Amino acid sequence: MRNDLSFASGGLTCRGWFYAGSGKGSRPLIVMSHGVTAVKEQHLARFAERFATEGFAVIVFDYRYLGSSDGEPRGRVIPHLQHEDLRAAITHGARLPGIDPNRIALWGSSFSAGHAIFVGALDPRVKAVVAQVPALNVAHSLINLISRPVFDTLLATFAEEGAARNAGAEDTWIPVVNHPGEPAFLASPDAFEWFSSTASLAPNWQNRISLESVARAAEYYPDAFIELLAPRPLLMQVANNDTLIPVNLARQAFHRAGEPKTIEFYDCGHFDPYANEPWASQFLNAQVRWLKEHL
Repeated sequence: MRNDLSFASGGLTCRGWFYAGSGKGSRPLIVMSHGVTAVKEQHLARFAERFATEGFAVIVFDYRYLGSSDGEPRGRVIPHLQHEDLRAAITHGARLPGIDPNRIALWGSSFSAGHAIFVGALDPRVKAVVAQVPALNVAHSLINLISRPVFDTLLATFAEEGAARNAGAEDTWIPVVNHPGEPAFLASPDAFEWFSSTASLAPNWQNRISLESVARAAEYYPDAFIELLAPRPLLMQVANNDTLIPVNLARQAFHRAGEPKTIEFYDCGHFDPYANEPWASQFLNAQVRWLKEHL
């Protein structure tokens, strides 16, 4: 059911998988991408395979500078560049044989769920958005995770590092995850556990992110235009025990979204939907039902 796929974005090549989907006639397309620095091998296949058996065509791809896609230096995660990659994936997918270009959905998880909301609100080709444990209002999420004083110190570090890069210095890198108590972008035990446990599935994942990327993430407001998403439907799935993204941020963003919209709450953590039962099946089953209704 799966074939390798590639498309151009910003002068580089993004690579991924294409699932043609079962059934006859023109099929709706779901464009999928992973969270911050994560790559497609880290449990996205199970979602794509299920969608394909339910009659959807699916594109799953790695952003530039990550996974199997091109781009140096590795580990560069810039929101507006990833938005361009999503738009390029939509363009490529809409031209594939058997695809109905009027039925395209964006599926995102964590950081990419924020992208799905942002791009979906501004790109009329997107007809539905699935946002699984979405990253929203990243600055406030970071403050919740590391405290306001530490965040203020981080802002000063961003300014110093940016000035140094502007003067010709090389990029500064930090780990995405680390042992508890050690510096990392995602400084939570469950993030360390999940990335560590999935690293064997994705040997091309690298545990590093540029400080420039963290600075651009800190100023990123994924739900800035969520009001513009309507009348295209939104499914938001929220983990009540999320240590990375405060639940109240999801509630606030959802409140601003127009109809039709659905929000679901699950008593699990941020990383449970990928492979931990019963949550993985509950998230996925709900997505299938919702996509069949709205796409």
